Amino acid sequence: MENLPRKVRSKKLNTRVDLTAMVSVSFLLIIFFMVTIELSKPKGIDLSLPDNGWTCGRWGRGCGEDRTITILLGENNKLVSYMGILASPILPAREIEYGKNGIRKELLMINKNEYEYSRYKGRSGRGAIVIIKPSKKCNFKNLVDILDEMAITKIDTYAIVNDFTPEESKLLAAR
Repeated sequence: MENLPRKVRSKKLNTRVDLTAMVSVSFLLIIFFMVTIELSKPKGIDLSLPDNGWTCGRWGRGCGEDRTITILLGENNKLVSYMGILASPILPAREIEYGKNGIRKELLMINKNEYEYSRYKGRSGRGAIVIIKPSKKCNFKNLVDILDEMAITKIDTYAIVNDFTPEESKLLAAR
């Protein structure tokens, strides 16, 4: 029996699995899904609309038309603004520039005056109301720029309206 071959046993090595690659891939997947979830959330701009008009005539000035600024957005970065009603404006319609020396300066001045007047009349906290009317020929950048101006000037009561009167269309086309 001694002449029989012996079984050769292999050496048992310590088995070690390197998990570095799996951990890296899992972290990359976690980051990927976190970013895609964050990007898929809908983003919006807060929009405050004017009062329904139940305060009309209660404090001496009309229903808000004298603190209303209308901004018409046209093609080629054209911006026309007037205050009040177009038939009898408080500030006449004029073409104005975007930026801090243009529309921003005017909005800051008008909003400050409206806050002072409302404080004088005992109804503090009532600033200007802005009606933004983008034309069909205006680009999206202009609308975003004017909404940025609303945030910068801290005008919290504004509305985006698509309705143009024939007079406003003529005014925008003439300038």
